[in-house]
Amino acid sequence: MIAGSVRRGNVPAPRHRLVLIGSNLELRIVSIIVRARESVDEVVLLDRGSTDATVELAERLACPVLTHTEEHITGASLASVLKEAGLDDAERTLFLRVNDAWRLRDLPLSINRLHERWDVHVSIVLDEDEGPPEDVVLLDADIQHLQVTPTGFQALASLGPLGTAMDLPEGLEVRVSRHLARPSVHQAESLASASRMAQMFYWMLESKHPLMLIGLPGLVLFVLGIQLSGNVIDQFKELNSTSLGVTLATVAVTLVGLFALMTAILLWIMEKQVASLHHQVENEGGVA
Repeated sequence: MIAGSVRRGNVPAPRHRLVLIGSNLELRIVSIIVRARESVDEVVLLDRGSTDATVELAERLACPVLTHTEEHITGASLASVLKEAGLDDAERTLFLRVNDAWRLRDLPLSINRLHERWDVHVSIVLDEDEGPPEDVVLLDADIQHLQVTPTGFQALASLGPLGTAMDLPEGLEVRVSRHLARPSVHQAESLASASRMAQMFYWMLESKHPLMLIGLPGLVLFVLGIQLSGNVIDQFKELNSTSLGVTLATVAVTLVGLFALMTAILLWIMEKQVASLHHQVENEGGVA
């Protein structure tokens, strides 16, 4: 069920720990870890069987990586993961599932749960026709997120096979909720997309990207040449020195624009290939 161990040495136990649960996150894992470390003392990746470079990228950032490949994520299994991995108890630990519906902008709201007063705060994935989450057997529940204290850890570990949240000790502060999908807000998504486009445009300007330096002027010249060619056909009905000169200039503008546009695309493809080759060589060198 669980593989991996972490040696902490003389490093003191963290106050707040975030455990990311997911797989195949190579496009997002670096951003998530870097952003999370701004608010928590330790970030741990609980890998669900990634087939891409997720684990490798996390290890490069000195992020402890554990493996948990059971079909369902239960509160009891999560409570025992860190113990079996040799990690010390944190004052508060948040297990967070990162899936396709989760977005990086949700991270601050998720981390805020570490500042709540609950000993056990669990969000369970349930269908609309299922009963209240308080009656769900925690060993069979599919967990979206789980925030616990060391006392909550012990209570979950000692819970019976049919135990529910109602069977937890009365002295614990416990909250069990039903996980609801975040409603889609098209306006917010549109603003976020616009921001990403602006950042990409600024990066292309700063890095003197070939698509910006060559491709954009080439596109302008190509469109201008196409527009001029239509005017030439409409205006000049006979062949003379003036019409011939304008025609040649129009053809030249169109061809130069097309050539610049194709050159920019080829340079961009070559840049991607070189970056991929460089990354492959670095990986082979690291393995060697």
